[in-house]
Formats: sequence, C-alpha cells, structure tokens
Amino acid sequence: MHPVSELPGKPTSAAATTLSQIMTASETNLYGTVHGGVIMKFVDDVAAACAGRHSGGTALTVFMDEMLFLVPVRVGDLVHASAQVNWTGRTSMEVGVRVVAERWNESVPSTHVATAYLVFVAVDSDGKPRPVPEVLPESAIDRRRQAEAEIRREHRLARRAAIRRSREVEAEPERATDAASRG
Repeated sequence: MHPVSELPGKPTSAAATTLSQIMTASETNLYGTVHGGVIMKFVDDVAAACAGRHSGGTALTVFMDEMLFLVPVRVGDLVHASAQVNWTGRTSMEVGVRVVAERWNESVPSTHVATAYLVFVAVDSDGKPRPVPEVLPESAIDRRRQAEAEIRREHRLARRAAIRRSREVEAEPERATDAASRG
C-alpha cells in the first residue's frame, strides 16, 4: 500500500534503465574472474540511475537488501545490468537489478549472473528526504515484484526492531550497574 502522494504515479517502464560494459583484465580478482565488488558497483550505478529517473532527482543508496552471485563473470564478457523500481514508499523505493553476461565476440544466449535489490531514498538539495512518485505496475510480473518487495521491506523492519530490542535488553544490566555505582 502506497502512502498518499501528491505526485503523479509512474509506470515501472518509465525509469527502467540498462547499462552495459565489457569487463577487462583490470577488473579481475585473484581467481581470474571479475571481482564481485566491480559487479556490485555496476549494480549500484544502474540502480541509482533508475532511482534518480523515477524520483526526478538525487536518490541515495541506503540499503542493499540482497545480492546474489550466480555465475562468475569472465574477462571479455559484455555485462548488462537492468534495473527497475519494484516498490515505492513515501520517500524511498526498492530497485531490482538483473545482471546478465555474454561473450563479446560470440552470438550465444546471455547468462544470468547476478540479482540484487537495493533501497534508495530521494533527497532534496539540502539532503533531506523528499516524496517520490508511486510506482505503477504494468504487468503480472511487476505486481509480483512489488509484492515481493513489500515482503523484503517487512523483513528489514522486523530485523531492525529485533536488533533494537536485543540491544535494549543487553543495555539493561549496564544501566542498573551504573545506577548502583552512583547511588
């Protein structure tokens, strides 16, 4: 459920973004494949472009909910990262990214190599959160992605609350000891 916004909604296709890059030897790790951090930065770049396009301005990465590496990327692979906004809140949005790779010199089907979900917050020129347009799913797949994004959001909030409760319980004996030593 999207909070009431005065901004007109945008269909998922409006901000969908794809970036492509050929992976070179300078991006390899000790195993001779492309370093995961290179792929993560590429994912963040395409997701940020998508979030900025959807929100109409600056959007900052606040959370990488999930990054799944399926297959190593090799030097010489032409990598395509495609992003779309899956879910929007009042000032935040989840962007899903699918990464595929294909050999730069062959006509073979691409291979799905990674998937990621990132959360962005739109900010104004003072760095304060600002409203974002509602994302309007255009297909059954878009509606499924939106529902799954809501599940990920619920899990993030529940995890944050559980950690907060755990820290409060942990701090109780310290506070009692501090109070007794002053008293």
